[in-house]
Amino acid sequence: MYHDEHGTCVKFIFQEESILINGISHITFIVKDLERTTLFIKGIFDATEVYSSSTVKYFQIGDIWIALNKGEPLSERTYNHVAFQIRESDVDNYIERIKNVGVEIKPDRQRTEGEGRSIYFYDFDNHLFELHTGTLSERLTCCLRFKHAE
Repeated sequence: MYHDEHGTCVKFIFQEESILINGISHITFIVKDLERTTLFIKGIFDATEVYSSSTVKYFQIGDIWIALNKGEPLSERTYNHVAFQIRESDVDNYIERIKNVGVEIKPDRQRTEGEGRSIYFYDFDNHLFELHTGTLSERLTCCLRFKHAE
């Protein structure tokens, strides 16, 4: 809101189409070794490489566009991460894939029953990934149940 030259309060009205986000366009990771990270992305996520140059590679994981840009990796590990949804029945398969690529699987955090399972692991450049079996709806149900128990 703002006041016009006459002191009248004016509301901004946006058309819904002008502010609508359709989804995530792409996710970019800066990596030191494009070839090593290519093996990571393909080996764990079954990604399809769709473009390659000496400084960038593009992949698709389902409908998700992943970009790898050559550069200096993250200097430290944090909890900032990207989480991909997987089926509960695929957890063991993904654990095996992650082990085959040679990266460490982190211990899962304390969970509330019904929240879903997660597999956390870092790539070679300190990016944290999560494979998660739950949905937002399931998480909210757990949050409400926990809140009512307090």
